[in-house]
Amino acid sequence: MNIPFTAEQFFNVFAQYNNAIWPMQFILNLLGLAALLFAIWKAKYTDRIVSAILAFLWLWTGIVYHITFFSSINKPAYVFGSLVILQGILFFATGTIYQKISFKPQVNSYSVVGGALLLYGLLIYPILGYFLGHIYPYSPTFGAPCPTTIFTFGLLLWTDGKFPKYLLVIPLIWSLIGFSAAFQWGVMEDIMLLISALVAAVMIFYRSKVEKQLTPSFLA
Repeated sequence: MNIPFTAEQFFNVFAQYNNAIWPMQFILNLLGLAALLFAIWKAKYTDRIVSAILAFLWLWTGIVYHITFFSSINKPAYVFGSLVILQGILFFATGTIYQKISFKPQVNSYSVVGGALLLYGLLIYPILGYFLGHIYPYSPTFGAPCPTTIFTFGLLLWTDGKFPKYLLVIPLIWSLIGFSAAFQWGVMEDIMLLISALVAAVMIFYRSKVEKQLTPSFLA
C-alpha cells in the first residue's frame, strides 16, 4: 500500500490534534465511560443515550480528526471523514431516534469479549502505546479513529444482536484501512483493530444465525 505521507507527518498530526483539542480528551474519555455505565444500567432512555454517545464519537472523529487535521497530509481523509460522519449519523438515526439498538450485557462469551475490547479501547490502548514509544501528544487518544473503532465493536457485542448489520460496514472498512499503520510505522497497538473487527463480526453474525435457528418459524 502506497501511503502518501511519512511517519513523522503522521505522528505530527496527532500532536497538532491533541494540542488543539486540549482538554477535550478528558470529556471524550468520560463519554466513553458513560457509555459503559448506561449500557449496563437499564432505564427508559439509556439505549438511546449510548447510541447518541457512539454517534458523537464517530462524528467527532470524522469532522475533527479526519477532515480538520488528517486531511492536511492525506487528501483521501475527506473521503474517510465523510464515511465516518455517515457512521455517526447512522448510529444517531438507528439507535437514538428509532431505538433499534438495545444494549444487554450478560454473563456470556459475547459480553466478555465485548468488555475486553471496551477495556482495550479506553485504557489498554493508550497504556500499550506509551510503552511502545508513542508518547503524548504524538499518539492516538480516545476519540481518534482506531481506539474509537475498537471501542465500538465492544459495545456492539454488548447488544442483544438484533441491530441492523449495516452498522458494521464502515467500522469494518476502517479496520482494514487503519490496520496498515500497525506495520507501516510500528503502531502495534493497532493490531487489535483488525482482530477486534474479525472477532466481533464473526461473533455477531454467528449469534444472529443461532438465534434465527432457535426462533419458531411462525415467529420468524
